[in-house]
This record gives sequence, C-alpha cells and structure tokens, in this order.
Amino acid sequence: MAQKTGIPKGTRDFSPEVVAKRQYISNIMKTNFEKFGYQPIETPSFENSETLMGKYGEEGDRLIFKILNSGDYLAKADENFLANKDSLRLTSSISEKALRYDLTVPFARYVVQHQNDIQFPFKRYQIQPVWRADRPQNGRFREFYQCDADVVGSTSLWQEVELVQLYDSVFADLRLENATIKINNRKILSGIAEVIGAKDKLIDFTVALDKLDKIGEDGVKTEMLEKGISSEAIEKVKPLFSFSGNVNEKLDQLSTLLASSDEGKKGIEEVRFICDNIAALGLRVSILDLDVTLARGLNYYTGAIFEVSASGVNMGSIGGGGRYDDLTGIFGLKNMSGVGISFGLDRIYLVLEQLGLFPDTVTTSPVALFL
Repeated sequence: MAQKTGIPKGTRDFSPEVVAKRQYISNIMKTNFEKFGYQPIETPSFENSETLMGKYGEEGDRLIFKILNSGDYLAKADENFLANKDSLRLTSSISEKALRYDLTVPFARYVVQHQNDIQFPFKRYQIQPVWRADRPQNGRFREFYQCDADVVGSTSLWQEVELVQLYDSVFADLRLENATIKINNRKILSGIAEVIGAKDKLIDFTVALDKLDKIGEDGVKTEMLEKGISSEAIEKVKPLFSFSGNVNEKLDQLSTLLASSDEGKKGIEEVRFICDNIAALGLRVSILDLDVTLARGLNYYTGAIFEVSASGVNMGSIGGGGRYDDLTGIFGLKNMSGVGISFGLDRIYLVLEQLGLFPDTVTTSPVALFL
C-alpha cells in the first residue's frame, strides 16, 4: 500500500507562480528597507530555548515549537516529572532548543552577542520564516515569513516617525491603498490600568484587551473577571470601547481619563509627537489612527506599539511592531533601546491576491528562443 502523502497543517507548498508573486513583495520590501538605510542580517532557524522562553508572555510561550533533544532523550528526563505528568517541567528536561517564534528576540540576542562589531544606532532588516504552534485558519499559518526592520541604540521618537513612513512607502509601491496603521503606547495602557485600580494586573489587563478583535467586548470583560480584575475596574474601562473622533480628539479624551497618571501622560506625549510629525510630513497611501484598545500581547514592548490592517479584506493584521526599551537587557546588555516593525508577507500576499493588485508581468514566464 502506497504511503499517504501530505504536509503538516499550517504549512504550504509554493508553485513557481506563487514564488514569483512572493518575491515581488519581498523585493519591494528589500528596496525600501535599503532606501531607508537598513542592512540585512540572518539568524538561525532555531535558538536555545532559554533565549526564547519568557519573552512573549504565557500564551506566546505555549505557541513555541520545541525541538526534542537528539538521542534517547527520555533517558535523561526527570522521572518525577514523568510520573506526575508535569509536561511544563518535563519539556525543559527533554528539549533544549526551539524554533524561533519571531525575529525580534533573536535580533536582540544577535545585538548582545555581536555588540563589539556593531556601530550604533544599528538599523537592520531581516526576511526569514518563523514558526508558531497556532490553530491554522484563514491568514494564520504555523510556518510563515516575517519581514522586520529595527533600529537599536536610539531613544529618539523620530525613529517611530520613520518606521511609519517606511510602512507607507512599501504599501505605496505595492499599490495597497488605505491601509490603517494603528498606534497606541504601552505607557497609556499602564496609565489606564493605574487609574482603574488594576496596576498589579497590567499583564492580565493587556492580554485580555489584545483579544478584543477575536472575542469582542463581552469576551474581554469576562476574561478580565476570570483573571481577578474587579468588576468596578472593568466598568471604568468601558469608555475605551467607544472612543471616537480623529487622533487629536482621542488624545484629548485620554488626557482627561489619565490626568492622574504621570506614566499615562508620558505615553500621550509620545503618541502626539509621532502623529503630529506624520501629519506634517504626510503619508502617500496609508492612514495613521490611534486605537486606545491596541495592546499587542508581547511583554517586551514599553512605548509606542503599531498594528496594520488592510482595507477591503477580512484578513486581520498584516504588520505590527513597537518600542522596546530593554529587550537586550534580558541578555546582559542594559539601556539599549530599540524600535521595530514587521510586515506579514504571507498575509500581504493574500491581500494583494484578493484585491487583484499583482501586476500581470509578475508571473510572465521567460520565453526561450532556439536558433
């Protein structure tokens, strides 16, 4: 009987036509990355588990693909963990490496490891696959490509302004109009948690808020209750779900809400600086908007956070990023602030396909002439 063929769920094969279209996207990204002064690097597909674990929050850690140790890995496993079926502790004894979850944490490790060879501020871009043990669905894969641009070694908010311009430049060259670049700030979220009396539950608060698009307002409230956030605190959060108006109007509403929080006011100042300068410089095809419920459930963000959605399709985010003040500190290099953004190549491909934005020439095959 012939062996049944197939590939794991959440992965894909790519035909020559699809590869040509993907290269069209990545080539436009590379051109823009280099136009803005970013240099390419590459890192290994897998890292030591300790490099990755604990950087993405509890939920992110569960989505990391672990690699079993070679040889008879069970021979070295802790018998107590086996007997008690303690999968969390057992995993650490039989798996010392893992597939990378994103490109940002490996980049932080790279910076620390090669700091003596790097001139700061260091601007890098990276286009490589990442892996997440997520549930596959439309636009969500277990193996997918991230296209990242980061600058590390600078605290200037002009870096955030430039990254918004970089998003816009790529989308303009892809002919993808009216993409919304949503912005928020972790200091604003911290300030909100403070004024509602849930400062000690900041992580639980942001993780729940980050699921708003997936589970809705009622689902977010339910999860907050389950995480121990009081019903009184949740009632104070309700105005966030109905914030409206332009960026300045939303910032004015936030200023009233966060009047008693110094950290919250600092976040408002940072967002206002970025948005005011983008308004003055202008964007070619994109829209910058403040989303006060945007949380992005990654623990390492400390300042501005971004998430991008495309117009005219139901696809979820096609990009995201933010400021991280001390990600390298985890690896021993303190006070090295950075900020970066990521493009979701796979989702951008699906968006361009659905909107018919690929030029006809992209898939034109070369013609061989025989004389």
